Amino acid sequence: MYDLIIVGAGPAGSSAARTAGSLGLQTLVLERQAFPRYKACGGALSLRAASYLGFDLPPDVIERSIYGARICYGDERTERRKDHRIAMLVTRSSFDDHLLRMSAETGIAVMTGVRVTNLVESAGHVQVQTNAQAYRAPYVIVAEGAHGGLKYLVRRRDSRSQYGVCVVTEVPADETSIDRHIHEAIAVHFGVARMGYGWVFPHADYFSVGIGGLARDMANPKAVMIDFLARQGFRGKYRLRGHLIPVGGIKRRLTTRRVLLAGDAAGFVDSFSGEGIAYAIRSGQIAATNVAEALSQPRETNCVGEYALRCEAEFGEDLRYSLLLARLLHFSPSVVIRAFVRSPAAVERFLEVPARRSSYRDFVRWLVPNLPALLLDRSRKG
Repeated sequence: MYDLIIVGAGPAGSSAARTAGSLGLQTLVLERQAFPRYKACGGALSLRAASYLGFDLPPDVIERSIYGARICYGDERTERRKDHRIAMLVTRSSFDDHLLRMSAETGIAVMTGVRVTNLVESAGHVQVQTNAQAYRAPYVIVAEGAHGGLKYLVRRRDSRSQYGVCVVTEVPADETSIDRHIHEAIAVHFGVARMGYGWVFPHADYFSVGIGGLARDMANPKAVMIDFLARQGFRGKYRLRGHLIPVGGIKRRLTTRRVLLAGDAAGFVDSFSGEGIAYAIRSGQIAATNVAEALSQPRETNCVGEYALRCEAEFGEDLRYSLLLARLLHFSPSVVIRAFVRSPAAVERFLEVPARRSSYRDFVRWLVPNLPALLLDRSRKG
């Protein structure tokens, strides 16, 4: 019997565990894979995400510091750089492993290679059934990511218009080749898929290359990826890995009386950039804090019911504006996105969002009144 059981040891689960351990909760983390494990992801870590961690990442985890972006649509592109860092690049296997080890230092228990098959909620506890045995706790945080099925014990399944499909691979390269291709910046290519983009991110000794878009509108993601690789000049044989990503900013149920969803399982993802790490970290921390508060009451209360309100207060608006921006730019990509790409001022302002110097609300409120002028300028240049 534990105070709290956490299913999943990604950023949401590890952050929840570290918070719970720091608050003195007897906590068990159950993870189906052995760590470090491969995770299909571009590996971009915003400054917002880093600020939530509560500790500095060691230099060997940070592979690149990012100061700018190359934004492309077709043959057109705008490249802008800042004098301050806007993001970092990490390999998720190393990053997630470090987060889990930091969490374990608080005295929590971690079991890897354990697959949770079911949750049975009763009046006084939740029974967590695994492929080996059962465990019990008054509360469970489900942080299994976008692929697990336990979250559907809490909320309904998403439609194909409410999640995206990404395909990613790693292209080996030496430092000279990486710097020649793009230096201290990321490349984002719009027009690859609806409500998505293609990317080329420079890591320590490889490029992370990928595509992502709305599942409903991408019938053959593998074919899209192969075409994108070829157009970027990557013509080798690469292992392609796919994964799902929820569309953020959509209202979803987050809790039962004893089960809370965090991270991708809750649908906390930036709908424009696709980043979920920041919201995974913070939602995990909030979930564990709510559980600790519930357990501290002399009589059982529904403190976990406040979890959704706290997440909404912290980042709900940001997620909704990210969805609004994605829908706005992708409404007519050949017109709106082309105008965005052609505008250095628009790209310059957008880069302040991942740097945590601005918000999606600020950017959208600047973009909307300025969009007619951007479109007119685009028509003149066209």
